[in-house]
Amino acid sequence: MNPTGRPDDHAAVPLGDGTRAVHAGLPPEEPYAPPLAGPAFAAHYHLPGDPAGAPYTYGRDGNPTWTALERALAELEDPDGTAHALAFASGMAAMSAVLLSRVRPGDVVVLPDDGYNLLARLRERLEAHGARVRRVPTGGEEQFRALSGASLLWLETPSNPGLDVCDIRALAEAAHREGALVVVDNTLATPLGQRPLQLGADVSVASGTKALTGHGDVLLGYVACRDAEVADDVRQWRKIVGAVPGPMEAWLAHRSLATLRLRVDQQARTALAVARALAERPEVSGLRHPGLPEDAAHPLAARQMRRFGCVVSFTLPDLEHAERFLAALRLVHQATSFGGVRSTAERRGRWGGDAVPEGFVRLSVGVEDTEDVVADLLRALDAADRT
Repeated sequence: MNPTGRPDDHAAVPLGDGTRAVHAGLPPEEPYAPPLAGPAFAAHYHLPGDPAGAPYTYGRDGNPTWTALERALAELEDPDGTAHALAFASGMAAMSAVLLSRVRPGDVVVLPDDGYNLLARLRERLEAHGARVRRVPTGGEEQFRALSGASLLWLETPSNPGLDVCDIRALAEAAHREGALVVVDNTLATPLGQRPLQLGADVSVASGTKALTGHGDVLLGYVACRDAEVADDVRQWRKIVGAVPGPMEAWLAHRSLATLRLRVDQQARTALAVARALAERPEVSGLRHPGLPEDAAHPLAARQMRRFGCVVSFTLPDLEHAERFLAALRLVHQATSFGGVRSTAERRGRWGGDAVPEGFVRLSVGVEDTEDVVADLLRALDAADRT
């Protein structure tokens, strides 16, 4: 029986991304049973006798709804392998679990200095526990030079919010020569856009809050590991700190996977159209999208990504210009996060923590009609210019 519960004679048939996403993690078919059972709301389970070997004992240790989601995530991240996936209450819970379960006093950790801004808070925690942290920009030779003596290399590619890209395979090979564990934050790409485990990474971590679930209604994170020992460390950390997802959130996430390919394909098409339209505007500078052929990261992204994501970043002349643009948008909502079905945009400088100009805008393209999104952006740019 394969991971989807289908007979083995179907397992060897290559599946497309959309088919895999629809069927991933489903249980074996049973007469009159739903294809995806509802969430299992349970703090405890009937547990007679010796609990050794019991699949479920207590609600913090495991839940059937998590199990189904984790099977699905493992299959999407590593379709031809034996990855171990673990669901968490949020992306930050997943990131923290990997770093704080694996890093010891004296270890050297290499982190991106242009990644998700809460990595800075994790860096402070690691240093407080006696680790040495080297921070380097995504892409370029500095990432390779920082690997000497490293115990863990953390990559975020494409980076958020700058959308730089680094070579996962080459960096993983170099890091493994140093004995380092290689972790890739795959939030922006999703497993349908990029599979870090198949590119040589040891761990793929992501915020499922973003494009994976895609509806802006779930906080979730996950970790996928090639090695069972690493997965066990992360699982124990989850248990100790209690960073577990609720069954309803896990069920919503699993349900949402069925539309993942439809959503990311539409978002990628529109993001590229948006980038091309913005490239024609004289007030726009610093335009980035890895799917744009003119983007500096495109050649590398094209080698290791299958889809280029929903995020476009660019800079307007100043803070006031950016605020006028955002206020003039009608279809595109002002909100943080990215990857949802509704297009959103924000001026990242309002939060602090990101080394970006005051007029820097991160745009997340949703699944609206491409022409409507482009028209809304161009109209808002015109309005911001006239004011």
